[in-house]
Amino acid sequence: MAQPGFWDNPERARATIDESNRLKGWVEPWDALRSQAGDLRTLVELLQEGDDAELDGELTRGLRSLQSGLASLELKTMLQGEDDHREAIVTIHPGAGGTESQDWAEMLVRMFTRWAERRGFQVGVMDLQPGDEAGIKSATLEIKGESAFGFLKAETGVHRLVRISPFDAQSRRHTSFASVFVYPMIEDDIEIEIDEGDLRVDTYRASGAGGQHVNKTDSAVRLTHGPTGIVVACQQERSQHKNKATAMKMLRAALYRHEMEIRDKERAEIEATKTDIAWGNQIRSYVFQPYTMVNDHRTDLKLTDVQAVMDGDLDPFIEAFLKQSAPSAA
Repeated sequence: MAQPGFWDNPERARATIDESNRLKGWVEPWDALRSQAGDLRTLVELLQEGDDAELDGELTRGLRSLQSGLASLELKTMLQGEDDHREAIVTIHPGAGGTESQDWAEMLVRMFTRWAERRGFQVGVMDLQPGDEAGIKSATLEIKGESAFGFLKAETGVHRLVRISPFDAQSRRHTSFASVFVYPMIEDDIEIEIDEGDLRVDTYRASGAGGQHVNKTDSAVRLTHGPTGIVVACQQERSQHKNKATAMKMLRAALYRHEMEIRDKERAEIEATKTDIAWGNQIRSYVFQPYTMVNDHRTDLKLTDVQAVMDGDLDPFIEAFLKQSAPSAA
Protein backbone atom coordinates (compact mmCIF):
# COMPACT_ATOMS: atom_id res chain seq x y z
CA MET A 1 0.00 0.00 0.00
CA ALA A 2 2.96 2.29 0.58
CA GLN A 3 4.24 1.73 -2.95
CA PRO A 4 4.17 4.70 -5.35
CA GLY A 5 1.11 4.72 -7.57
CA PHE A 6 -0.99 2.58 -5.22
CA TRP A 7 -3.83 5.12 -5.32
CA ASP A 8 -3.63 5.72 -9.08
CA ASN A 9 -6.50 3.25 -9.45
CA PRO A 10 -8.83 4.03 -6.50
CA GLU A 11 -11.15 1.07 -7.13
CA ARG A 12 -8.28 -1.41 -7.21
CA ALA A 13 -6.76 0.23 -4.13
CA ARG A 14 -10.01 -0.09 -2.18
CA ALA A 15 -10.32 -3.73 -3.26
CA THR A 16 -6.77 -4.39 -2.01
CA ILE A 17 -7.51 -2.71 1.32
CA ASP A 18 -10.72 -4.72 1.68
CA GLU A 19 -8.84 -7.95 0.99
CA SER A 20 -6.16 -6.95 3.50
CA ASN A 21 -8.79 -6.27 6.16
CA ARG A 22 -10.47 -9.60 5.39
CA LEU A 23 -7.19 -11.46 5.89
CA LYS A 24 -6.55 -9.56 9.12
CA GLY A 25 -9.95 -10.81 10.26
CA TRP A 26 -8.44 -14.31 10.18
CA VAL A 27 -4.93 -13.62 11.45
CA GLU A 28 -5.68 -11.26 14.35
CA PRO A 29 -8.24 -13.51 16.13
CA TRP A 30 -5.83 -16.47 15.87
CA ASP A 31 -2.94 -14.42 17.27
CA ALA A 32 -5.17 -13.22 20.12
CA LEU A 33 -6.22 -16.78 20.99
CA ARG A 34 -2.64 -17.99 20.88
CA SER A 35 -1.60 -15.17 23.23
CA GLN A 36 -4.53 -15.96 25.52
CA ALA A 37 -3.53 -19.64 25.62
CA GLY A 38 0.00 -18.62 26.61
CA ASP A 39 -1.32 -16.51 29.48
CA LEU A 40 -3.43 -19.43 30.70
CA ARG A 41 -0.40 -21.73 30.67
CA THR A 42 1.35 -19.23 32.91
CA LEU A 43 -1.61 -19.28 35.30
CA VAL A 44 -1.51 -23.08 35.40
CA GLU A 45 2.19 -22.98 36.32
CA LEU A 46 1.50 -20.51 39.12
CA LEU A 47 -1.32 -22.65 40.51
CA GLN A 48 0.96 -25.68 40.51
CA GLU A 49 3.12 -23.85 43.03
CA GLY A 50 0.20 -23.45 45.46
CA ASP A 51 -3.56 -22.94 45.75
CA ASP A 52 -4.83 -19.44 45.07
CA ALA A 53 -8.60 -18.89 44.88
CA GLU A 54 -8.25 -15.68 42.91
CA LEU A 55 -5.94 -17.24 40.30
CA ASP A 56 -8.18 -20.30 40.10
CA GLY A 57 -11.19 -18.11 39.30
CA GLU A 58 -9.18 -16.18 36.72
CA LEU A 59 -8.14 -19.46 35.08
CA THR A 60 -11.75 -20.68 34.93
CA ARG A 61 -12.93 -17.45 33.31
CA GLY A 62 -10.00 -17.50 30.90
CA LEU A 63 -10.71 -21.06 29.80
CA ARG A 64 -14.34 -20.19 29.11
CA SER A 65 -13.29 -17.18 27.07
CA LEU A 66 -10.75 -19.24 25.13
CA GLN A 67 -13.34 -21.93 24.43
CA SER A 68 -15.80 -19.32 23.17
CA GLY A 69 -13.15 -17.73 20.96
CA LEU A 70 -12.15 -21.07 19.49
CA ALA A 71 -15.80 -21.91 18.76
CA SER A 72 -16.24 -18.59 16.94
CA LEU A 73 -13.08 -19.14 14.89
CA GLU A 74 -14.13 -22.71 14.10
CA LEU A 75 -17.47 -21.42 12.84
CA LYS A 76 -15.69 -18.86 10.70
CA THR A 77 -13.53 -21.56 9.10
CA MET A 78 -16.73 -23.12 7.76
CA LEU A 79 -17.35 -20.02 5.63
CA GLN A 80 -15.13 -21.09 2.76
CA GLY A 81 -17.57 -20.67 -0.11
CA GLU A 82 -16.65 -18.41 -3.01
CA ASP A 83 -19.11 -15.73 -1.85
CA ASP A 84 -19.30 -16.43 1.89
CA HIS A 85 -17.29 -13.33 2.78
CA ARG A 86 -19.77 -11.04 1.03
CA GLU A 87 -22.62 -8.96 2.35
CA ALA A 88 -26.16 -10.19 1.73
CA ILE A 89 -29.46 -9.32 0.08
CA VAL A 90 -32.45 -11.06 1.67
CA THR A 91 -35.81 -11.29 -0.09
CA ILE A 92 -38.97 -12.42 1.71
CA HIS A 93 -42.32 -13.31 0.12
CA PRO A 94 -45.48 -14.65 1.79
CA GLY A 95 -47.08 -17.82 0.50
CA ALA A 96 -50.77 -18.49 -0.05
CA GLY A 97 -52.97 -17.50 2.85
CA GLY A 98 -53.59 -13.79 2.47
CA THR A 99 -53.24 -11.64 5.57
CA GLU A 100 -52.02 -14.49 7.77
CA SER A 101 -49.06 -15.29 5.52
CA GLN A 102 -48.33 -11.62 4.92
CA ASP A 103 -48.13 -11.07 8.68
CA TRP A 104 -45.76 -14.06 8.95
CA ALA A 105 -43.52 -12.56 6.27
CA GLU A 106 -43.33 -9.32 8.25
CA MET A 107 -42.42 -11.30 11.38
CA LEU A 108 -39.52 -12.84 9.44
CA VAL A 109 -38.33 -9.37 8.40
CA ARG A 110 -38.19 -8.44 12.08
CA MET A 111 -36.41 -11.70 12.97
CA PHE A 112 -33.63 -11.18 10.43
CA THR A 113 -33.31 -7.53 11.40
CA ARG A 114 -32.87 -8.49 15.07
CA TRP A 115 -30.30 -11.15 14.14
CA ALA A 116 -28.28 -8.62 12.14
CA GLU A 117 -28.42 -6.06 14.94
CA ARG A 118 -27.12 -8.65 17.42
CA ARG A 119 -24.03 -9.05 15.23
CA GLY A 120 -23.54 -5.34 14.75
CA PHE A 121 -24.48 -5.53 11.07
CA GLN A 122 -26.26 -2.72 9.26
CA VAL A 123 -29.72 -3.34 7.83
CA GLY A 124 -31.24 -1.37 4.97
CA VAL A 125 -34.75 -1.79 3.56
CA MET A 126 -34.24 -1.79 -0.20
CA ASP A 127 -37.87 -2.49 -1.04
CA LEU A 128 -41.04 -3.18 0.94
CA GLN A 129 -44.59 -3.69 -0.31
CA PRO A 130 -47.18 -3.44 2.52
CA GLY A 131 -49.99 -5.99 2.77
CA ASP A 132 -53.60 -5.02 2.14
CA GLU A 133 -54.64 -5.34 5.81
CA ALA A 134 -51.48 -6.26 7.71
CA GLY A 135 -48.00 -7.61 7.09
CA ILE A 136 -46.16 -7.33 3.78
CA LYS A 137 -46.46 -8.60 0.22
CA SER A 138 -42.69 -8.62 -0.23
CA ALA A 139 -39.52 -7.20 1.28
CA THR A 140 -35.88 -6.90 0.27
CA LEU A 141 -33.26 -6.26 2.95
CA GLU A 142 -29.60 -5.34 2.56
CA ILE A 143 -27.49 -6.85 5.37
CA LYS A 144 -24.07 -5.18 5.52
CA GLY A 145 -21.39 -6.94 7.53
CA GLU A 146 -18.45 -9.32 7.10
CA SER A 147 -19.64 -12.75 5.88
CA ALA A 148 -23.33 -11.82 6.15
CA PHE A 149 -24.08 -14.01 3.12
CA GLY A 150 -22.01 -16.90 4.48
CA PHE A 151 -24.17 -16.98 7.60
CA LEU A 152 -27.55 -16.14 6.10
CA LYS A 153 -27.37 -18.56 3.16
CA ALA A 154 -28.58 -21.12 5.72
CA GLU A 155 -31.93 -19.30 5.79
CA THR A 156 -32.82 -19.78 2.12
CA GLY A 157 -36.01 -21.83 1.80
CA VAL A 158 -39.59 -21.99 3.01
CA HIS A 159 -40.36 -21.07 6.63
CA ARG A 160 -43.54 -22.50 8.17
CA LEU A 161 -45.58 -20.95 11.02
CA VAL A 162 -48.19 -22.70 13.18
CA ARG A 163 -50.16 -20.52 15.61
CA ILE A 164 -53.56 -19.32 16.74
CA SER A 165 -54.33 -16.66 14.18
CA PRO A 166 -54.92 -13.14 15.54
CA PHE A 167 -56.97 -12.53 12.39
CA ASP A 168 -59.40 -15.41 13.00
CA ALA A 169 -62.49 -14.39 14.98
CA GLN A 170 -62.90 -18.02 16.07
CA SER A 171 -59.28 -18.25 17.29
CA ARG A 172 -58.48 -21.28 15.18
CA ARG A 173 -54.99 -22.59 14.54
CA HIS A 174 -53.51 -21.66 11.16
CA THR A 175 -50.46 -22.77 9.19
CA SER A 176 -48.67 -20.14 7.11
CA PHE A 177 -45.70 -20.19 4.79
CA ALA A 178 -43.19 -17.60 3.59
CA SER A 179 -40.18 -17.99 1.32
CA VAL A 180 -36.76 -16.54 2.01
CA PHE A 181 -33.96 -16.19 -0.50
CA VAL A 182 -30.47 -14.86 0.20
CA TYR A 183 -28.15 -13.44 -2.48
CA PRO A 184 -24.51 -12.39 -2.10
CA MET A 185 -24.01 -8.66 -2.60
CA ILE A 186 -21.86 -8.56 -5.73
CA GLU A 187 -19.45 -5.67 -6.05
CA ASP A 188 -17.77 -4.34 -9.16
CA ASP A 189 -14.94 -6.90 -9.05
CA ILE A 190 -17.21 -9.51 -10.66
CA GLU A 191 -18.33 -8.85 -14.21
CA ILE A 192 -22.02 -9.36 -14.90
CA GLU A 193 -23.03 -8.02 -18.30
CA ILE A 194 -26.57 -6.66 -18.57
CA ASP A 195 -27.96 -5.68 -21.96
CA GLU A 196 -30.19 -2.63 -21.54
CA GLY A 197 -32.36 -4.06 -24.31
CA ASP A 198 -33.21 -7.00 -22.06
CA LEU A 199 -34.60 -4.75 -19.33
CA ARG A 200 -38.09 -3.42 -18.73
CA VAL A 201 -38.04 -0.42 -16.39
CA ASP A 202 -41.20 0.49 -14.48
CA THR A 203 -41.57 3.41 -12.10
CA TYR A 204 -44.16 3.87 -9.37
CA ARG A 205 -44.77 5.78 -6.17
CA ALA A 206 -43.02 4.54 -3.06
CA SER A 207 -45.27 3.04 -0.39
CA GLY A 208 -45.58 4.76 2.95
CA ALA A 209 -47.71 5.36 5.98
CA GLY A 210 -49.07 8.64 4.59
CA GLY A 211 -48.58 12.27 5.50
CA GLN A 212 -45.70 14.46 4.48
CA HIS A 213 -43.20 11.62 4.17
CA VAL A 214 -44.94 9.90 1.28
CA ASN A 215 -43.09 10.46 -1.98
CA LYS A 216 -45.41 12.34 -4.34
CA THR A 217 -43.43 11.34 -7.47
CA ASP A 218 -42.80 8.02 -9.24
CA SER A 219 -39.37 7.58 -7.65
CA ALA A 220 -39.56 3.81 -6.98
CA VAL A 221 -38.07 1.62 -9.71
CA ARG A 222 -38.81 -1.96 -10.77
CA LEU A 223 -36.53 -3.79 -13.22
CA THR A 224 -37.57 -6.92 -15.10
CA HIS A 225 -34.84 -8.93 -16.83
CA GLY A 226 -36.43 -10.52 -19.89
CA PRO A 227 -34.14 -13.53 -20.52
CA THR A 228 -34.35 -14.83 -16.92
CA GLY A 229 -37.63 -13.30 -15.68
CA ILE A 230 -35.83 -11.94 -12.61
CA VAL A 231 -37.59 -8.92 -11.07
CA VAL A 232 -36.05 -6.50 -8.58
CA ALA A 233 -37.40 -3.27 -7.10
CA CYS A 234 -36.07 -0.41 -5.00
CA GLN A 235 -37.78 2.50 -3.28
CA GLN A 236 -35.05 3.22 -0.74
CA GLU A 237 -34.28 6.75 -1.96
CA ARG A 238 -36.43 9.72 -2.99
CA SER A 239 -34.44 9.97 -6.21
CA GLN A 240 -35.51 7.77 -9.12
CA HIS A 241 -31.93 7.86 -10.44
CA LYS A 242 -30.52 6.53 -7.16
CA ASN A 243 -33.21 3.88 -6.89
CA LYS A 244 -32.45 2.68 -10.41
CA ALA A 245 -28.73 2.48 -9.61
CA THR A 246 -29.47 0.42 -6.51
CA ALA A 247 -31.91 -1.79 -8.41
CA MET A 248 -29.21 -2.46 -11.02
CA LYS A 249 -26.89 -3.53 -8.21
CA MET A 250 -29.62 -5.86 -6.90
CA LEU A 251 -30.15 -7.26 -10.41
CA ARG A 252 -26.45 -7.94 -10.86
CA ALA A 253 -26.47 -9.88 -7.59
CA ALA A 254 -29.55 -11.86 -8.62
CA LEU A 255 -28.09 -12.67 -12.05
CA TYR A 256 -24.83 -13.76 -10.48
CA ARG A 257 -26.73 -16.03 -8.10
CA HIS A 258 -28.73 -17.35 -11.08
CA GLU A 259 -25.53 -18.31 -12.87
CA MET A 260 -24.15 -19.95 -9.73
CA GLU A 261 -27.34 -22.01 -9.39
CA ILE A 262 -26.94 -23.26 -12.96
CA ARG A 263 -23.35 -24.27 -12.23
CA ASP A 264 -24.33 -25.90 -8.94
CA LYS A 265 -27.06 -27.88 -10.70
CA GLU A 266 -24.66 -29.09 -13.35
CA ARG A 267 -22.13 -30.03 -10.67
CA ALA A 268 -24.79 -31.86 -8.66
CA GLU A 269 -25.79 -33.89 -11.71
CA ILE A 270 -22.19 -34.94 -12.24
CA GLU A 271 -21.68 -35.85 -8.57
CA ALA A 272 -25.09 -37.48 -8.10
CA THR A 273 -23.44 -40.87 -7.79
CA LYS A 274 -21.21 -39.65 -4.94
CA THR A 275 -23.65 -37.77 -2.75
CA ASP A 276 -27.30 -38.08 -1.85
CA ILE A 277 -28.35 -34.68 -0.55
CA ALA A 278 -32.08 -33.92 -0.82
CA TRP A 279 -33.21 -30.49 0.38
CA GLY A 280 -36.91 -30.06 0.94
CA ASN A 281 -38.52 -26.69 0.31
CA GLN A 282 -39.63 -26.43 3.93
CA ILE A 283 -36.49 -25.88 5.95
CA ARG A 284 -37.91 -24.90 9.34
CA SER A 285 -41.16 -24.87 11.33
CA TYR A 286 -42.05 -22.34 14.03
CA VAL A 287 -44.79 -23.72 16.27
CA PHE A 288 -46.53 -21.37 18.72
CA GLN A 289 -49.55 -23.62 19.43
CA PRO A 290 -50.34 -26.16 20.93
CA TYR A 291 -46.71 -26.16 22.16
CA THR A 292 -43.68 -23.98 21.44
CA MET A 293 -40.97 -25.41 19.21
CA VAL A 294 -38.71 -24.31 16.38
CA ASN A 295 -37.67 -27.34 14.35
CA ASP A 296 -35.05 -27.23 11.61
CA HIS A 297 -35.90 -30.09 9.26
CA ARG A 298 -32.43 -30.25 7.72
CA THR A 299 -30.36 -30.59 10.88
CA ASP A 300 -33.06 -31.90 13.27
CA LEU A 301 -32.13 -29.14 15.72
CA LYS A 302 -35.12 -28.29 17.93
CA LEU A 303 -35.38 -25.32 20.30
CA THR A 304 -38.35 -24.64 22.59
CA ASP A 305 -37.79 -20.90 23.13
CA VAL A 306 -39.60 -19.76 20.01
CA GLN A 307 -39.73 -16.14 21.19
CA ALA A 308 -35.94 -15.96 21.49
CA VAL A 309 -35.63 -17.22 17.92
CA MET A 310 -38.13 -14.61 16.70
CA ASP A 311 -36.01 -12.02 18.50
CA GLY A 312 -33.06 -12.97 16.32
CA ASP A 313 -31.41 -15.90 18.10
CA LEU A 314 -30.67 -17.77 14.86
CA ASP A 315 -27.03 -18.67 15.48
CA PRO A 316 -27.70 -22.22 16.77
CA PHE A 317 -29.53 -23.06 13.52
CA ILE A 318 -26.92 -21.36 11.34
CA GLU A 319 -24.07 -23.13 13.15
CA ALA A 320 -25.78 -26.53 12.86
CA PHE A 321 -26.36 -25.99 9.15
CA LEU A 322 -22.75 -24.93 8.51
CA LYS A 323 -21.38 -27.91 10.44
CA GLN A 324 -23.61 -30.29 8.52
CA SER A 325 -22.64 -28.69 5.20
CA ALA A 326 -18.89 -28.64 5.92
CA PRO A 327 -16.83 -30.90 3.62
CA SER A 328 -15.74 -33.05 6.56
CA ALA A 329 -19.42 -33.72 7.37
CA ALA A 330 -20.23 -34.93 3.89
